[in-house]
Amino acid sequence: MPARRYRSGFPKAYHGTWCYNFFKTIDIEDPNMNDVGQTFLDQSRRYLSSDYLPKIERCLDELSDEEIWWRPNEASNSIGNLLLHLSGNVRQWIIGGVGGREFVRHRQQEFDERRQIAGNDLRAMIKSILAEADEVLSEVTTETLSDRKEIQGNDVTVMEAIYHVVEHFGMHTGQIIYLSKMKGGSELNLWRP
Repeated sequence: MPARRYRSGFPKAYHGTWCYNFFKTIDIEDPNMNDVGQTFLDQSRRYLSSDYLPKIERCLDELSDEEIWWRPNEASNSIGNLLLHLSGNVRQWIIGGVGGREFVRHRQQEFDERRQIAGNDLRAMIKSILAEADEVLSEVTTETLSDRKEIQGNDVTVMEAIYHVVEHFGMHTGQIIYLSKMKGGSELNLWRP
């Protein structure tokens, strides 16, 4: 019997991209996938909690609450909006979608928020959400990476859901760094441990 090939459930916007083409050809029943799968899980957890989060915290350290909510124009998001959005995304895709836990998300409100929620409150929120997501990810096994989930109207595997969150979090972390440098005008020394 031939090995079952991976069938991607990536949203149509991803079709034709390198990640779509990569994931659609993975042989999920290959015994060597256990090591690769565990490395994927470990690295995903590390990126979220030990790479992206400290960079965001370094940015928050350098900015006032007013600067956190500054936006270059009405078509752009503030750092505060991006943190609300990242929190909602992780709640929906990892905590709710992968972990099956209850969550509430009002996606549009993440972008519409204009109150200046304090930087310390935003920091506590994102740290708490990432801690819960890490707890969920610690329970994922290499065998469950191929399980299918319905998340935000998309039929995806657990692996795709995790991959989506990690790349999405990384993209918005880059925007937060850029906005911090733009507004704060200081070197963030993100390369320092």
